[in-house]
Order: sequence, then structure tokens, then C-alpha cells
Amino acid sequence: MDLLNGIYNHILGKWTLIVLITLLSWLIGISVRRAIDRLLQNIGHRIGIDLPSIFSRAGRGHVVLWSILVGFAVGANVVSLPSKQLQILNSVCLAGGILSVTLFAAGASAGALLIYAQRAHLPMPFTSLTQNLVTIIILIVGILWLLSNLGISITPMLTALGVGSLAVALALQDTLSNFFAGLYILASRQFMPGDYIKLDSGAEGYVVDIGWRATRIRELPNNMIVVPNAKLAQTQITNYHSPEKEMSVSVQIGVAYGSDLDKVERVTIDVARYALRNTPGGVAGFEPFIRYHTFGDSSINFSVILRVKEYTDKFLIIHEFIKRLYERYQKEGIEIPFPQRTVWLAQSKS
Repeated sequence: MDLLNGIYNHILGKWTLIVLITLLSWLIGISVRRAIDRLLQNIGHRIGIDLPSIFSRAGRGHVVLWSILVGFAVGANVVSLPSKQLQILNSVCLAGGILSVTLFAAGASAGALLIYAQRAHLPMPFTSLTQNLVTIIILIVGILWLLSNLGISITPMLTALGVGSLAVALALQDTLSNFFAGLYILASRQFMPGDYIKLDSGAEGYVVDIGWRATRIRELPNNMIVVPNAKLAQTQITNYHSPEKEMSVSVQIGVAYGSDLDKVERVTIDVARYALRNTPGGVAGFEPFIRYHTFGDSSINFSVILRVKEYTDKFLIIHEFIKRLYERYQKEGIEIPFPQRTVWLAQSKS
């Protein structure tokens, strides 16, 4: 009985020491994490990069986890556990450390690439698709590193993966089609997140994100359209932000027959110029103009060409222009006729 108590106290004492060392390492890890936060904040402020957000995106808790794993491994080696137990504990700490480093690297790389892409204007936009690609590649490297350190041969796994890839490709044909279509859209730069586009189906809105399966488009009423990438790659698309956001707007107007067309042109351009210079979204330096084009049933029709800074600005510009033009036409005596048609009735002889 005394022997059992001695063995029990001996083992319990070892694990108590391991726990104490781990707790001490945990406290050190918290202090180190706070110091790193302050250091990153100071460095980021000097270089103009939000380093704390990258660190938070990657996972600030990984630093504390590393300190716990190091403390646990040090404690296990200090108390001289049996070789078999020590080997198991070291393997567990190593596996946990590799997985933690891999996850931290994946998050940090995605955050760093996002900020770099925004600052450097890379030819390929950084979306959730490219972010997922970077994350997957780093995770694969980390898993292979883990298996190699655990003494597990990866050659049979790669062979099995190659054999099974054909079956997976057939089963995920639609998914892979959308995935590669998304890569094609990003590489061709047909549109990017933030662009305002219109599909041949009539749907239109701002591109929110290009994902691995579908592209999300936010309509002006704040609804979300989700379009599979494969379908989007085969769709006729109008990009109102390419090659630039600034664009021309045509407004159709008609005046009565008998109007002084020179006066109509002069008054209309004056109102259009005022609307562009005093309405948000108008291009103040643009000189508006009109073009007569049709003798209609009841009016002489023409187009007024305005210019706005981007597509959605045209709604307010047209609104203000029509309101002010109607008021000005009334003052100048310029008539906008109601639709009318002259009908001649022939009388038959009885």
C-alpha cells in the first residue's frame, strides 16, 4: 500500500510540475501577445499598413497556444517521463504546433495579400476565390509537413489521390466547372468586385464577390443575386465601370411643331449645363449638347447628352434636369405637346 501511495504521489507530482510550467508559459504567452500587438500597431502606423488587423485575421490566440505547447513540452522533458509517454507527448505537441502554425500562416497570408492587392493594384483582383486558393495551398503544405514529421509516408496517399482524382472530377463536374470559370473571370478581368454590371437577362447591380462557385451581385434595392460562375462566363455582360466609371447619358425630349429650334437648343443646353454643375454626380466640366433626330407624330424629337461620374448618378441627374427643364420651358413658352394624331374621315356618297 505504501508502495502504491509512493508511486501515485511520484506521478502526481510530475504532472503537477508539468501543469505549473505550462501555466507559467501561458502567462508569458499572453504578455508576448500584448507586446506583439503594440509593436505591430507602431510599425503599421509608420508604414501605413494595418498590421494588427492582419494579425487578428490570422488568429491572435495562436501565440498563446504556442506558448502552452512549448510549456507542456518543456515540462514533460524536465520531469523525465518514461520514454514512451514522452515520445507520445512530444508528437502531440509537434502536431498541434504544426497545425497551429499552418492555420496562422494561412490567415496571415490571406490578410497580407488582400492589403497588398489593394495597395499595389494587382492585375488579378483579390476575392474570396483567390483567398481560398491561398488558404488551401498553405493547408496542403502544412498537412504534408505534419505527416512527414510524424513519420507517415505520403507517397501512397499521393498515388491514391491521383487514382481517385478522376472519380472526384466526374462527381464534382459542375463544381469544378464553376471553379475554373471563376478563375477565368478573374484572369480576364471582365469585371471586378465593386463594378456595376448588367446581365443579358436584365439583372444588374454591384459585384460583391467572386467566389469559388458563384458570383454575388447586389441590386440597387439591396437584393442579392447569386449567379453560377460557369453561367456568368457565357453571359453577355455590360460593365458600366469599364473602361472607366464616367459615362454619357441620353435623355429623349420632344417639342411642338412650330417651335424655334435654335431657341429650344439654347435653353435646353443652358438647363443641362446648370444641372451638371449643381447636382452631385454630374461632370461639371462637360459641355452638354442636343441632337434633333425625328419628326414624330406630334413633336420634333431630340436627344440631350449629359455626362455623369458613374452609372447610378444618372438617376438624380435626369431627375433634376427634367424638373428644371419643364419649369424653364413654361417660362420660355416652349411647348411639350401631348401625343396627338390628325384623322381624316371620308364621307361615302349615299
